[in-house]
Amino acid sequence: MSKPIVFSVIESPTHPKLSSLYDELGYDEIQLSSIRKAMNALKKQKPDVIVAEFFYAFGTNYSSNHISNLDSLLITLQKYPDYRPKFIFLVSKREYEFVSKLDGHYGDYYNADYVLPQPVTEGQVRAILSV
Repeated sequence: MSKPIVFSVIESPTHPKLSSLYDELGYDEIQLSSIRKAMNALKKQKPDVIVAEFFYAFGTNYSSNHISNLDSLLITLQKYPDYRPKFIFLVSKREYEFVSKLDGHYGDYYNADYVLPQPVTEGQVRAILSV
């Protein structure tokens, strides 16, 4: 039987280092440096868990209909209607209030209980992965 897979999308230095936790819990971790790389990796394998940071689109870095850096990944997940990974969002305290803007667009694809304000502890992630 193969191990469950976790995608760690590490786009900034604030992303916690959780490799030892994933290993302890029996997960194979695949580290990806961008949302785009995570989207490409989804074509080859479907992780059980995706851990990614949420960055609100304050400026014009994203097209006007995008709320955050995660929109493209959440849109990609819609291509797989029978696939629902456990999605853990890591978000700065400054941007935490903006995560709720995703609800109207993508509420079916993530659980708001798994939105964690930074700094995230190993214990918080362990509790989610143990559910």
